[in-house]
Amino acid sequence: MIELRPFDSLGSADHGWLDARHHFSFASYRDPARNSWGRLRVWNDDTIAPNGGFASHPHSDMEIITYVRKGAITHRDNLGNAGRTEAGDVQVMSAGSGIEHSELNREDDATRLFQIWIIPDQQGGAPNWGTRPFPKADRAGQLVTLASGMEGDTDALPIRADARLLGATLKAGDSATYDTQPMRHAYLVPSEGRVAVDGIEAGTRDGMAITGLDAITITALEDSEIVLVDAA
Repeated sequence: MIELRPFDSLGSADHGWLDARHHFSFASYRDPARNSWGRLRVWNDDTIAPNGGFASHPHSDMEIITYVRKGAITHRDNLGNAGRTEAGDVQVMSAGSGIEHSELNREDDATRLFQIWIIPDQQGGAPNWGTRPFPKADRAGQLVTLASGMEGDTDALPIRADARLLGATLKAGDSATYDTQPMRHAYLVPSEGRVAVDGIEAGTRDGMAITGLDAITITALEDSEIVLVDAA
């Protein structure tokens, strides 16, 4: 099954400093048909104005992945971690038993990012944060695992969930195949460009909810950047 979720069908909220689109129920947006997708609980498509951002606030018992599409985000938390994550790169935060953090756009232009929340395998545990660059050239023509809690994904940022985040950059006409498992849940969003997945087309920032398949083939209809979550 592949369900297309067009960008203009997503939940939305405009806070001035934040223009948010919600692939799943979040804050004041509620859609019983889009509460989660397996362990994937949140996929927010956020545009943060210059000098805007999320002031310090708490989280617990959630794996939070930030994929920066444009600009950069600056993180600071009550554990003493601080860092700046640029476009194309990824940061992860295992909230565990509890953490407080801020995420601010210190850039001169708007920052655009995907914020992805995944339900952890277990509650509690010491909170943790990390970030690292993932050059897009390394993802050319293939899906690369960026964050993962799955066995064998040693080159990815670690999370505490039976899930992985993957990215690819595809030139128009190129394809990439990903082996899914019928009982798992995949969610794909083109960060840029337009793709077809087994004949179903998705444009920039559309969502595709996928399950029940052994494999999918992603074909770029134009130069594209792909973000994919595979979750139990």
